[in-house]
Amino acid sequence: MDLSKNTPANIEYLIGQITEKLRMVNTAAMSAESINNEMYEELVDIYEMVMKKEHFSPGEMQALVEEIGRLRKV
Repeated sequence: MDLSKNTPANIEYLIGQITEKLRMVNTAAMSAESINNEMYEELVDIYEMVMKKEHFSPGEMQALVEEIGRLRKV
């Protein structure tokens, strides 16, 4: 998958991988349709950081959720 391209399928993939890795329960808040596609590079940055780490503290989880929330459409 070529993540250098800002496509709906890539956004869906990134969100899916992030929510799976973080074992997030409330994935409805992070639907691909709710992400501002102009913030794609930031989403890729978050994805890359999440995929590199094995474990997350509660504080890190909260910060990630807040950061992803910032990427949502207004």
